[in-house]
Amino acid sequence: MAEKEILLDGQLDYLPPEKQNIKQRIMSLSLTSVPAREWFSKTRESVKPWQEFINSKKFGFPKSLAPLPKRIVKNIETFQGNYLFVFLGLVVVCILTSPLLLVAIAACLGACYIISIKNQDRKISVMGRELSLAQQYAAVGALSFPLFWIAGAGSAVFWVIGASFFVVMLHASSYMTQEEQEGFDLDDGVQTV
Repeated sequence: MAEKEILLDGQLDYLPPEKQNIKQRIMSLSLTSVPAREWFSKTRESVKPWQEFINSKKFGFPKSLAPLPKRIVKNIETFQGNYLFVFLGLVVVCILTSPLLLVAIAACLGACYIISIKNQDRKISVMGRELSLAQQYAAVGALSFPLFWIAGAGSAVFWVIGASFFVVMLHASSYMTQEEQEGFDLDDGVQTV
């Protein structure tokens, strides 16, 4: 049998994780669910520049309430990626300002990490019965529920939802759309703040 030499050359755009900055690592996340992956990539591509997002010259309230729903819908469609990052920022702030919640999350993640390490060597058995990895994670979840209850995770979740809703609605209702800036909606009348 004759040996053939196959020449493979070219350029790869792959950067090893240690040479990527934090933004490149976050943006290169891979999800297993196809719809989630498509939504994430669509949202990631729709992130507008932050200078445009917070440009104070583009903020103004309409003189009447009639154009408000259209403006809110248009801005939520336009700035969906930015609003996602605002939400994630509020989640981080909430976790960092609640030390007990931070300890509860660290304990839960630490227990999951220990379980994953112990299962590499051998399965864990309790009273002679071997537990699957899913059962072990379920046990960690059930045992950490009281810890999260004490840490106030429920109130933190509702605070994040409420604060996100307030910030998103405030921005979406006061940011003028492109049509309003170009003067197509002359009958709606916009009062610049």
